[in-house]
Amino acid sequence: MTREDLSCNNDGMVSGSLLFATVLSTLSARGAKPISPPPIPTPPRATATISVGYVLVPFVLTDLKGKPVKNLKEKDLRVLADGVPVKTDLFERSEDGPVSFTILLDGSGSMGLVGKMDGARSAIRTLLGQRKKGDDFALFVFSEGKVEEVVPFTEDVVAVRRAVDAITPFGRTAFYDALAQIPDRSRQGKNGSRAIILLTDGVDNASQLTRDGLNRLLEGIEVPVYPIGLRSSSATVEPVPGQSAEKLLDLEILGHVARISGGRLAIVSDPQLLEEAIRNIEKDLRTQYLVGFSPTGKGSVRYHRLALKIAGPARPVRVRAGYRGTDPPTW
Repeated sequence: MTREDLSCNNDGMVSGSLLFATVLSTLSARGAKPISPPPIPTPPRATATISVGYVLVPFVLTDLKGKPVKNLKEKDLRVLADGVPVKTDLFERSEDGPVSFTILLDGSGSMGLVGKMDGARSAIRTLLGQRKKGDDFALFVFSEGKVEEVVPFTEDVVAVRRAVDAITPFGRTAFYDALAQIPDRSRQGKNGSRAIILLTDGVDNASQLTRDGLNRLLEGIEVPVYPIGLRSSSATVEPVPGQSAEKLLDLEILGHVARISGGRLAIVSDPQLLEEAIRNIEKDLRTQYLVGFSPTGKGSVRYHRLALKIAGPARPVRVRAGYRGTDPPTW
């Protein structure tokens, strides 16, 4: 268990929330033929900057050994917005439900070094191999500031495998720009539960979007992002003096993306550990509680920090940090 997983204080307070919106639209698989994305805005940004119609907050609660807690009662949970109790109208536990996975794959040239693209393919095959009935998948590849929708949402895992196997790495890394486009596209999945699986090997060196712009994007993002940093133990790229090999992955920003979106960061240098990283993602998404409320429409549209207050001892919770919209209903 890490500090990223455990963010409780002595009062059992856990900061965060996870915005959620369900879109019931199913796209048919189009195979591995690349599809041109819409133009990248300048600067790229998330479009989730208006008051949302409903705030659904999935969260994962575990014991200190990492096992899901399955007996939480509604009376033992309180949601706070900016420190004020929120009047919620939904509480339920979702277990083993279908998920819409948006796979966001770094296709830059450095992914072709020392087997990193092979590692990414292995991770994706593991994800596809663990599918449950109703899961669907979309594949997006980014490089040189462009994001291509290679396979739209589909349940045809063979089409996704073939597309991944056909990718040839080239160009520079621009995952800030990629993240700016993917959240809205992830809504095209048919399932209410959604996740973005980001596979990358390095720092951003080609985006138009700045670090500050990325932070603003993350305030509006509605889908948990699970970054998997691919690092070879025999990497040919050497860090500068005073910099670790892990720093080449920009762990700070990858960890920030995971924490604020409610996802989980994994750094993998041994391909055999990729399966474990995928299993951890699956565990999060298959064992969730859901709590929700409708914003009032009053007040300005702004970022509200959410917190969960859970009765009993402090326990690890993975959940998003806030939502952007009008004021929440209060007691």
